[in-house]
Amino acid sequence: MRSSASRSIGGSDPAARPDPGPALPGFEHFERHWDREHGWSVKILPGEYYITRAEELISTVLGSCISACVRDPQHGVGGMNHFMLPEDAAGGSDEWLDPAVGLATRYGSYAMESLINDLLKLGAVRERLEIKLFGGGRILAGMSDVGERNIRFIRDYMRIEGYPVAAEDLGGTRPRKVLYFPTSGRARLRRLRPVENRIISRHEQLYLESLGRHTPGGEVELFT
Repeated sequence: MRSSASRSIGGSDPAARPDPGPALPGFEHFERHWDREHGWSVKILPGEYYITRAEELISTVLGSCISACVRDPQHGVGGMNHFMLPEDAAGGSDEWLDPAVGLATRYGSYAMESLINDLLKLGAVRERLEIKLFGGGRILAGMSDVGERNIRFIRDYMRIEGYPVAAEDLGGTRPRKVLYFPTSGRARLRRLRPVENRIISRHEQLYLESLGRHTPGGEVELFT
């Protein structure tokens, strides 16, 4: 728990709040909110990612989905994504792991490389990237374990691309709220209650169904 002095930074007076500066190009449409405990914050939803250089936090709520929190600690830029793999025609086989034929892996790679590419274009260095992974819970009842598929993908992706994992909290049966502070690399995690689990499960079910009607963006080439 922060002290009362820390919680009141900026106070309730908008004029006393520090100026976060403009959002980076391409991210101006995200709403920034003032949090009395943490300062400026941005919330991302499934299928989104956000990058910043500012002293602000990025938050999201995860059930079966995965979030990668990525930053270059020397260059002072970082971000977070939030993604879920769509169901794949490969069914119970491991064909979905093959990027040449598996829609699921192509979608996951697009989600990861969109975030990483934008960081590299802003001056981050691939070898310095610090990556933390969260999510992949089993919360969609009566279905294949979507969370486990997401975990298998992200671990496979990290291994193939040669990225070390700085920290992770994956799996389990409860959703998570994740707060990420890109400038410091600090991540805070809170397990959510069963009633929140049902709400998140319903939202993710609708999102998963929507993924079956859309394909990811075009091929992504890693920027170096």
